[in-house]
Amino acid sequence: MVIDLESVYRDLHTHPELGFAETRTAQVAAGHLRDLGLTVTTGVGGTGVVGVLENGEGPVVALRADMDGLPVEERTGLDYASTVRAVGPDGTDVPVMHACGHDMHVTCLLGAVEDLVTRRGTWSGTLVAVVQPAEELVAGAQAMVDDGLVERFPKPDVVLGQHVAPLPAGIVGLRPGPTMAGSDSVTVTFHGRGGHGSRPQTTVDPLLTACHAVVRLQSIVSRESEPGEIVVVSVGAIHAGSADNVVPAEATLSINVRTVSDQSRTRVLTAVRRIVEAEAAAAGMTTPPTVVESKHAPATINDEAATARVRATFVETFGEHAVIDPGTVTGSEDVGAIATAAGAPLVFWFFGGADPAAFAAAAAAGTLDSDIPSNHSPFFAPVVQPTLDVGVAALSAAAREWFAR
Repeated sequence: MVIDLESVYRDLHTHPELGFAETRTAQVAAGHLRDLGLTVTTGVGGTGVVGVLENGEGPVVALRADMDGLPVEERTGLDYASTVRAVGPDGTDVPVMHACGHDMHVTCLLGAVEDLVTRRGTWSGTLVAVVQPAEELVAGAQAMVDDGLVERFPKPDVVLGQHVAPLPAGIVGLRPGPTMAGSDSVTVTFHGRGGHGSRPQTTVDPLLTACHAVVRLQSIVSRESEPGEIVVVSVGAIHAGSADNVVPAEATLSINVRTVSDQSRTRVLTAVRRIVEAEAAAAGMTTPPTVVESKHAPATINDEAATARVRATFVETFGEHAVIDPGTVTGSEDVGAIATAAGAPLVFWFFGGADPAAFAAAAAAGTLDSDIPSNHSPFFAPVVQPTLDVGVAALSAAAREWFAR
């Protein structure tokens, strides 16, 4: 069997699905894995797919790809652009797009598995293909673990994964140690006293307090973090009130924190709580704010020895010029939950998806941020080739580095 990977990619791009609702995507992936001769289990951790190929004695190598889309309206203008709409977790109708490249990840995984099946006479061991739901919710990896990923299936000796990025297509980037930041979501609700907008003296305005807090929270990075330390604090949403002449009784902030160490995480989350409680007290609120820490993804930490092995393989496969250290990325991933549960080393890398000529022109003009769409942009659209071929080759080469020969 030869999979038409470009057709698979375009099909997945046209039909994105939100986290834990990836039924069609899972069906497509499971069908191809079965056709390649793997033993396939669906419904793992909700919609996750696990394919296993036993090929003699040797290490167990897990290849992981995520498959969920985002509530983003696509504006790429591609002839295979998504026009899908779906009901989001909060019950609202939203557009859906593969704005983070998970369609590319699934397609590359299928291509790598096909390559490994074709080469099965050259390696020995057990291949575990993991197609994971709900990475964008930082919940899918843990859901699969909770559903017995490392107990019901062969326990990995190494976990390998990759992510398409706004680097030039043909480039592969990896580094040992902290590779992607950890992420925490914090919701803060200020409890004021509402009233008529014409008589603010009778109120305790939670919206004004929230605005002060938004500004003060930025001092965690600018005044409480060491220069050069990777810390990001972003307030993504404020919800308060419904009329211009009413001071609301409550105001809510949605805060996102990115850190790369447990020490930084503890310090920053403690500072968030200290600041919002102090602002509430300064405003005269008699009820402390409600602070809820919800979604958490640990920092993605690459095993140093394992990463050195994979990097050497990439240099041999693509050439020294094509393998870079991209630095620590402040985006987050939940793939580490699988490696942690298995007690196995993790190697996670990036591969470029931007048109090389366009990237070079933007770099020369100093306009990379504005001219090269990044992940989560409505304009994010990796060039199909050589992105796809490089992603397949990287995943297959990394796997073969670990299998017995």
